[in-house]
Amino acid sequence: MASQKKYVVEHMEEGISPWVLLEYLAISHDVGGGAKFYLTSLAPSLKSSLPAQLADPEVATTTSTEVIDLPGVRSLAEHGRMCLLDPSVTKDLAPEDAEEFDYFVFGGILGDHPPRDRTGELRKYGFEGRRLGPKQMTTDTAIRVTKIVVEDQVPLDKIEYVDFPELRWNKHESTEMPFRYVKDGVTGEPIMPVGMRELIRQDSSRGFE
Repeated sequence: MASQKKYVVEHMEEGISPWVLLEYLAISHDVGGGAKFYLTSLAPSLKSSLPAQLADPEVATTTSTEVIDLPGVRSLAEHGRMCLLDPSVTKDLAPEDAEEFDYFVFGGILGDHPPRDRTGELRKYGFEGRRLGPKQMTTDTAIRVTKIVVEDQVPLDKIEYVDFPELRWNKHESTEMPFRYVKDGVTGEPIMPVGMRELIRQDSSRGFE
């Protein structure tokens, strides 16, 4: 592999919701912490009041600047070394892209349903685009899949997925998630951030009530 890969989420939420926090912590765990995981475009007020877990530089490198202003990124972009994960392009990410790109950039949160094309706001940078297949993923899943492809060298179509899983709480209550997830090779369950199922259940309970 030509270089250590880095993963950037251009933050597009007004704050850090419990859902977003769990996704970001899962990303940090998956990719290897703050040396490889960047959160950019944080509003200054948000940057100064981040949850303690995210404020830890071991967990994430956080900044109020845009991704294009990270050190060295403009030069990398000029040489085609920046990849924007973009659902609108036709070329899918492939293992050989590990030799092409150093940074992989995501518009967060990708997992809107229905999708709001937040990635469109990042096309202005002119980064090369790649797609992760036809189905919508959560942000942590998108980065998990990207890492599997470029670092583990597994083609997209060889990854096992769970599409639109139904999370069942009891005989009468369940929630269908409108996203694609990576399948846990041991349990067969969709891989979700630690604590996410409980959070979804709480949200569902409020809806049921």
